[in-house]
Formats: sequence, structure tokens, C-alpha cells
Amino acid sequence: MKFNKNHIKNVLLACFWVILGTASIVLLVAAVKRKDSRQCNGIEVNIRGVNNNFFIDKKDVLEVIKQHSQSQVVGGLMENFDLRKMEEELENEVWIKNAELYFDNNNTLNVNIDEREPVARIFTITGNSFYIDSSNMILPLSLKFSAKVPVFTGFTANPKGLTTRDSTLLNGIKEISLKIESDPFLMAMIDQVNINEKLCFELIPKMGDQLILFGDATDIDAKFYKLKLFYKKVIEKVGWNKYSTINLQYNNQIVAKIKGKEDIAADSLRTIELMTLMAERAEKMAADSQLMLKGKMNIENDKSNYDSSLIERSIERDDEPAETPVIENEPAPLNPTAPATMPAKLPEKPVPVKPADKDKKLKKNEIIKKQIKTPGSQKALPEKVKKPPEKPKAVMPANDY
Repeated sequence: MKFNKNHIKNVLLACFWVILGTASIVLLVAAVKRKDSRQCNGIEVNIRGVNNNFFIDKKDVLEVIKQHSQSQVVGGLMENFDLRKMEEELENEVWIKNAELYFDNNNTLNVNIDEREPVARIFTITGNSFYIDSSNMILPLSLKFSAKVPVFTGFTANPKGLTTRDSTLLNGIKEISLKIESDPFLMAMIDQVNINEKLCFELIPKMGDQLILFGDATDIDAKFYKLKLFYKKVIEKVGWNKYSTINLQYNNQIVAKIKGKEDIAADSLRTIELMTLMAERAEKMAADSQLMLKGKMNIENDKSNYDSSLIERSIERDDEPAETPVIENEPAPLNPTAPATMPAKLPEKPVPVKPADKDKKLKKNEIIKKQIKTPGSQKALPEKVKKPPEKPKAVMPANDY
């Protein structure tokens, strides 16, 4: 009897746990079905970006969600939302790094978006421009926001088809840009970084016209340390324009070249090139549209040509020797009664010429007296100026009209 009682007790206990487990599963399934049958009461989008400046907005996120939902978002059945698929589609967007979707207890769909953060803006030699992030992901420009990041020019590769060398160059751009962006002194001092034909970096400062030869993307911290030390210890004493180049490529030293005659002769041309390069970059930063950029560049080029021609004409005018014009016959004034144009003294009566002496040559003073008449009848002529012994260099021709 004792054995039977224990056996019955164990059987009843096992049945109890089976019934309890089955009931729990049924209740859980019922709860899930009930939850899925509920409607979405709203949607909350949270975007985490760079200093609250976003390249995408809530409208862009909702557009992607609507495209991949079987019904309307607000008011739609929760069972119709494939949250995992929506996350994948959102992460396929170039500016979205990570997406997380879930429903809370209030049946509100929460969408958390982590936006990609650009670390550098790159200009190609063909005039195109794009961003890269910390993972070397190529990001297009956005009409919503322009990031204030270090600028690199002279990129020769095609962003759509990068080679191994191009990927290495992009990685160097990222490392240099992150270092510049993390240092307020470097961010304020360096205007842009140019990539030359040897794929080496050249820093163009905002102050001074010297060129900083950085080399490749190795020993970045040591090179920038030497540059900051040189600016703080040397440039403050000798000025911004004493050196033409500052070379940071040597180990444990800085090689700075003092401007010579050749550098001084080419200084104006170099300044124009730098200003043109900076102007092009500024215009592209201000207007991402290529049509607007082309129009602005044409205007700037016209102004440059106009100013250059003015300078050339000014130089030619200053270089001409000053010559005193030689006037052979001074024209008579319009007012015959003006004191400055009247002869010293007019004769009371003109001297008559005898008709019998036609073949006889008249004297010089008689010719002058014959030509002079009274002021009332004709314009008075001043006394003829005696010609210099030598023939003048240039004589004004007679006016034919």
C-alpha cells in the first residue's frame, strides 16, 4: 500500500507539471497572437549624428519603412511588420551605419538610427567631391548639410573602382584627417592638404605662403609634433613668409628652405596658384552643384583677367619716359581781344606796298605787317616764334577734319 501511494503521488505530480507547462505555452501563444493583432499606435525616430547635424532626416527613414511594410505604419497590424527586414533595408542606405527597430509597451514603433560620421572631404582632379568615414566608406554629398572636416585635393582615382593603392591612400587620408580634426591648433592652421603626383601629402597653411612637405602617412604623430614645435619656436620669431618650404619627412629634424631670389621671383605666381586653389575649394564647399560652381569660376576668372590687364597697363604707363611735347606753330586763341594773344603793339597804319616793285623781294618785317590787320576785321595772330636750329623729333600733322 505504501508503494502504491508513492507511485500515485509521483504520477499526479508529473501530471501537474505537464498541465502547468502546457497552460503556460498556450497562454504565451495567446499573448503573442493578441499582441500581433494589436495596431501600431505611432512611430518614434531617433537619429544620432554629428553634433545634431544630420545628412538624413525623419522623412527619409519613414520613406524606407513605408516601402517595406505590408500596410500603413500608424494604424497597421503589428504582425505585418517584419522588423528584421526593415533594419536590413535601412542599413543599406549609404548614410545609415546601424538601425534598430522594436515595439514598446505602448505599441509604438521605435526606430534608432546611427548615422555615418564623415572624417574627410576629398576633391578629385576632375572636380568631383565626396566624403569618407572612419571605415573608409565613400559617402556622397548631401544637400542638407556640409560637414566641417579637413579637405584633401588632388585625388586621382575613381571612387567607383578603387585599386589596392587607392584604398591605401584613402586609409592615409583618414589617419591624417583624424589627427588634424582632433587637434584645435592643426585644425585652425591647416587650410587644406594636397596630394601630389607621387601620392605624397602637402599641407597648405592658412597663414603664410610656404609649402609644408608632409610625405606619406607614416609617423603622423611625430611629423605633426615637429610642425607644431617649428611654428611655436621659429615662425613666431622670423615671421610667416621667411621660408618657402618646410620639410617634415626627415627623422628627428626639420628642413626649412629660406626664400631665395628664385623663390621671390616666383612668389607672385605661387600666391596666385594657392589663392586660385583655395577659391575653387571654397566655391565647391559653398555650392555642391557643378553648374553653380562652373558659373562662379567663370566670374572669378573674368575678374582676374581684368585686374591683370589693369596692372599691366599701369606698369607700361609708368615705364614710359616723360617727354615734353614740341609745338611748332601754336594755334591762335578764339578770343582776339585777350591780352595774352594780342601782339605787343599794333602799328597805327599798315605800310603800303608799291605796285611798281613787284619783282623785288619783300623784307621779313614787311610780310609780318601785311598779315596783321585790325582786331575788328580778323583774328589776331601772335608773333611767330623763332624756330629752333634743330628739326623737332615729332611734328603734329595737320588736322584734315
